Parts: sequence; structure tokens; C-alpha cells
Amino acid sequence: MTTTTPARHRLRDFYEDPAVPVASGTPRSLRQARMLAAALGPATAGAKTVLDIGCGDGTAAATAAPFLAGHRLVGVDWSQDALRRAHTRLPYAVRGELTDGGLPFASATADAVLFSEVIEHLVDPDGALDEIRRVLRPGGHLMLSTPNLAAWYNRALLLAGVQPVFSEVSLRAIHGRPGTEVVGHLRLCTARALRELVTASGFEVVRLRGAPFHGVPRPLRPLDRLACAVPSAASLLLLHARRT
Repeated sequence: MTTTTPARHRLRDFYEDPAVPVASGTPRSLRQARMLAAALGPATAGAKTVLDIGCGDGTAAATAAPFLAGHRLVGVDWSQDALRRAHTRLPYAVRGELTDGGLPFASATADAVLFSEVIEHLVDPDGALDEIRRVLRPGGHLMLSTPNLAAWYNRALLLAGVQPVFSEVSLRAIHGRPGTEVVGHLRLCTARALRELVTASGFEVVRLRGAPFHGVPRPLRPLDRLACAVPSAASLLLLHARRT
């Protein structure tokens, strides 16, 4: 008799693989860090607690740290391998999940949450946003980034009958689209869908910006940077929202 590994466990095994890419590049991290720093203000007005949920190896939080001097930055991830790597970059990194009991924080204790390219990997994004809203103080900041399904090149690819970049049909290989890296994306948003999802989860959208993607071929990178001026067509979506 043969048994099959449950889908949930297969996903866990996939994300525990240190070879799986965990970040989309420094330009996105820098833009997001500047947005968060502007929202929080200097620590002279009082240190704030920032949770980097789904911190991975800590790269994004480490990039943000110089902009958040004096504030308390805590990395959170369920992957033990990711936490081991994050501990080399962050003073605080703890294990936590958005499901199965929730995050290891009391309600209304965080001032801000970094949620960098996590939501596209989730089976239940609604539940994740509910849990984030629980740990945020009223008026707390959510800084969410995610790939854009309607990126300028994806619009052209779909017209040509090609699978959009960032979307995947398998955890084993790339099929039907450019690229070679499998990163485990389950859900993708357009700018409009992301705004509506976050609003429906009890947040007020403050700002939506675009960011370039490091995986765009070098000759097309100037165009990719230009597309950031129109977030709905940018490679990556950077959303700032506040808990209502």
C-alpha cells in the first residue's frame, strides 16, 4: 500500500529548502523600508515594535534596519532553517505562524508589520490578514509587498498565450512561461484586487507604489523602472495600509 504526502507537508518541505529564493531584490526592500520609516517617524518620539512576518533569511529586515534605527525589529518565520539564517542578520527572530494557533504575540502589541512577498505563498490569505490585524495596534501600519499579476510584461505575455511571470502550475518545474526558478506562488494579485482584499480585512489603504523586479532581463530594466510610476503596471506592488 502506498501513501502520499499531504499537500500541506509538501509545501512545508518545499519552503524549508534553503535553495528556494526568498527575496525579489534590494530595490523593493529599500523602497519598502523608506515607506515604513516615513510612516513610523524617528525613534526619538518613542521606539516602535515592527514585526517582519515571513522574514525568511532576514535579508529584507536587515535592509530596512538602518532606516529604522532605535525601533525594535523582530523577525518571525515558521521555518527553522530560515530562522537560523535570520539570526545572523537580526537581533530578534522567533518562530511563529499565521495559522495553527496564530502568532506568539498578544493582541494590539505591534506598531507595524512588514509582510514582504508572503501573501502570494498562502493558502488562506484572509486568515493571515485577520491575524496580522489582531496583533497590530489600532492605527498600526501594514507594509505589504507582492508580485503584480498585471505587470506590464505579463499583459503582453497573456495576449501571446504565455503563462504570466510569477505564476506557477507546479512545485517541480516551470511550465509555459519564461524563467527557471520555482518559488511556490499560489496566489497573485492585481493592484485593484490587492486594495480590495486588504480593505475587506479591516485596513485602510494609505498608499500603493510600484517597485522593479531584479529578474527582468537587463535590456528591459530601464522600462521596468519607468513602469513603477504606474503601480498597476509595475512588477511589484508595495502597499501601505493602516489598521482601522
